[in-house]
Amino acid sequence: MRKFYVLLTVLTCLLVVTAQAQSKTDQELLGLLRTSNHPVMQQIVRDPSSYRCQIIYTRINRNQKGIPSFEHSYFNYDPQLYFNPASVVKMPLAFLSLEKLNQLRIPGVNKYTSLLIDSSYPGQVIAHKDSTSANGLPSIAHYIKRALLISENDPYNRMYQFLGQEAINRSLHQKGYPTAIISRQFMGYSEEQNRHTNPFRFINEKGQVIYQQPGAYNKDSLPFNQEIKIGKAYMNKYDSIIPEPFNFTRHNNISLGDFQQILQSVLFPGSVPAHQRFNITNNDRDFLLKYLSQYPSETDFPKYNDTVFYDSYVKFFFRDSTKKMPEHVRVFNKVGWAYGFLTDVSYVVDTKNNIEYMLAATVYVNSDGVVNDGKYDYETTGWPFLLELGKTIYQHELTRKRTHRPKLDGWGIHYDQRNKKDTRPVITTVDN
Repeated sequence: MRKFYVLLTVLTCLLVVTAQAQSKTDQELLGLLRTSNHPVMQQIVRDPSSYRCQIIYTRINRNQKGIPSFEHSYFNYDPQLYFNPASVVKMPLAFLSLEKLNQLRIPGVNKYTSLLIDSSYPGQVIAHKDSTSANGLPSIAHYIKRALLISENDPYNRMYQFLGQEAINRSLHQKGYPTAIISRQFMGYSEEQNRHTNPFRFINEKGQVIYQQPGAYNKDSLPFNQEIKIGKAYMNKYDSIIPEPFNFTRHNNISLGDFQQILQSVLFPGSVPAHQRFNITNNDRDFLLKYLSQYPSETDFPKYNDTVFYDSYVKFFFRDSTKKMPEHVRVFNKVGWAYGFLTDVSYVVDTKNNIEYMLAATVYVNSDGVVNDGKYDYETTGWPFLLELGKTIYQHELTRKRTHRPKLDGWGIHYDQRNKKDTRPVITTVDN
């Protein structure tokens, strides 16, 4: 098995290097972007390299039977052009976690089963409680909710620990997502610490252990085949400025194209080859669709402060000054922000105008060139650009001619409603 994985990794690297070595821009999308008069949009479209900007716009057309087809358009897309994915990596780990639970086939063990996380290696942190859940205990389902609703970091670490570094990377590569390298948790760990993952105990309602997973260690080498250095300086952990580029070589890394296909594989499983899909149940898929698109204000557990974590908080293509979402629009997506990179991978549904499309984009906004100092141009450049991009594509979709306009009902999802009689204090601060 290990020889197979090594061979697969080598072939993957060759595929990435040889198949797409240059950026790709479709003139039709470029022309559409140029219709915007917004100064930030004009600035980035004229100089995408400086902003490491990449865009994938996916038109969705349905036939008379409602079966969708997908047409991708690209702007400056290059799977070798690194961007820090930050929290977007939580999306594939959520999908893989549900897949693993299904593959275990252990009676009583599912996404809602309470669990206890122990420690078996220096630096590991236990988790025997979760004050944000209804029963005060952790579960895979609740970790996924927290990871998707406002992009909390600890749930990502716990899914990483449940899956293990080896299984994460093997699974994504075998599914045909060749650029994926998931090498680290958001814990400040060393490379060796990230290779070790915690033991898990799944328990029933009486507190009895029904499944125990030992700690794991990844012996596989990860394919860090490309040196990645960005910026002119960086701030180290001692708050000192080091006058040399920041080294991202051994950080998490997945191309924008693979992220787009990973999301599409769950939203529209029949649209991708069978090996690219995640082995999840219909109930799992409904669960994911709900929390990929639900708002923090609709959720009791966790009970987020909906002024701090407003409806468009993690919907970057609609994140305007109103902080609200159009009533007839739902966005199924995952965002990430770190080191000056902003990324959103989305599927947008407008049930009033019966339009749907996918949009994925990443942009780097760090004008002073210093990485890890916390001083980035998110407010002045990054979020305004993504908002304007979202508006441009949305307005185009409203007028785009379709042979068969779909009748969309928001997938029939029943969203939660906040209990107005709940007097528990709201959550105002999280690590995300």
